[in-house]
Amino acid sequence: MFKSIFRKLLVLFISIIILSFSITGVMLYYMLDSFVYSEKQRNLMQYVEWLNIAFYNYVSNSRQMPTYEPAFKDALNEYMKQIMNQTNSYVWIVTEEGYVWSAQPDLNSRRMYDIRSKLIFENGFFMLPDEKQYRKVMLSGNDVVEKNDLYGLFDEKRLTIEKAIKTKNQSGNDEVIGAVFLSTSIPDVYELQRSIIRFYMNAVGISVIIVILLAYIFSRRLSKPLKEINETARIIAGGEFQKRLNIKSRDEIGELAVSFNNMIEALGNLEEMRRAFIANVSHELRTPMTSIRGFIEGILDGTIPLDRQDYYLTIVRDEVNRMNRLVNDILDLARMEAGEVKLNPIDFDINELIRRTVIKLESLLVSKNIDIEAYFEVDDMYVNGDVDSIERVIINLVHNAVKFTQEGGKIKISTFRKRDKVCISIEDNGPGISSEEISLIWDRFYKSDKSRGKDKSGTGLGLAIVKNIVSEHGQEIFVESEPGHGAKFTFTLNKSADRGVQS
Repeated sequence: MFKSIFRKLLVLFISIIILSFSITGVMLYYMLDSFVYSEKQRNLMQYVEWLNIAFYNYVSNSRQMPTYEPAFKDALNEYMKQIMNQTNSYVWIVTEEGYVWSAQPDLNSRRMYDIRSKLIFENGFFMLPDEKQYRKVMLSGNDVVEKNDLYGLFDEKRLTIEKAIKTKNQSGNDEVIGAVFLSTSIPDVYELQRSIIRFYMNAVGISVIIVILLAYIFSRRLSKPLKEINETARIIAGGEFQKRLNIKSRDEIGELAVSFNNMIEALGNLEEMRRAFIANVSHELRTPMTSIRGFIEGILDGTIPLDRQDYYLTIVRDEVNRMNRLVNDILDLARMEAGEVKLNPIDFDINELIRRTVIKLESLLVSKNIDIEAYFEVDDMYVNGDVDSIERVIINLVHNAVKFTQEGGKIKISTFRKRDKVCISIEDNGPGISSEEISLIWDRFYKSDKSRGKDKSGTGLGLAIVKNIVSEHGQEIFVESEPGHGAKFTFTLNKSADRGVQS
């Protein structure tokens, strides 16, 4: 059921919405419960207070409950009836002994039949049957709030406010002579709460429908590009690298699409490099092996005369050496890319290493009558790195410079400081590199021999090895060149932390 991300997102959104509204609804319910109840109680208490004051003013002189005063009782009943209508409540005045002195609605009315049947009729008055129904307010003289059926008097749970009617006795102290009862139905109390909850539920229902629609649209918009990416990934997995994503959004999905397209392009280039690698390795090995087999067969069958055999054996030796270099370079590059080559960084003088390297390559330089110019910012410049690896970088770059420098040309090697780095530059005055080729020269087996020189002895792995070594040191290498103006390769190394740079 939840296999697709669209369904998962839709269910997640709906679950969050329902959970959020449920929590809000519960909090609103209890908040309204407290608010409505307290507000209704406060409102009833105010009416009870007014009725108490009106009754107190009448009995304050007699200090006892009046028995029957028609004019006063009629006026009081009218006032009680108004309170009853305004609060939808029962309004009673009860004596200290529990007699119902006055009541609205009238106890003799049909409406009050069920309650009247539970009262005791005595001395011309109805009386509350259970002392618990009135004794608490009479004894304490304090306001009493009951949230029950008043100990069996009512058939439902009601909110009843009881307020003692007091007068002064002969000692001047307060004396309770009765109480005002005002009772309202609990459902009536919660009518406002129910109205608000109904309004809230209607709003929640509408909101849920709207949010579900929006979640549906959003989930679709989110899952659609993901499905497109998934489908494109299947195509790419099948070896088709021409497919591209057409997702224009500016969010993370759009960024993913751009990265995915870049990945496809990189995979396409990698596939082309793989094919070119196989083709180049096959070509690089097949050509010398064909020559070697031909020369050896010629020597064995006598086609090559005895006086020429040394010459051809020398060619065979050179081809074998070139094949050996090729195989070694391939293995070294593979180990570097697999992270199997471990560096042993130490502090050393890069200027001294350059001097030793130039001496090692002296015969190569002399064979083409190439001059070497060295420009060192200071005599001793200490750096941190793996000496053997950095020596190989310098040898490969000098070899590369010699390869594309015409006879009688010049190569310039320089070292200089740049903040916390030391820069090593090797510059030739050969034909240079076109802007289209600069991004390709670091690829394995890439050769620009067709445009830059006549020396075809290279394997096309030298600059790829250089790039890997420099990257393993956490450094950078870059090239500056224009066609017809030579090429300048520059790589960086960290300055020695202990010895620094000595002048």
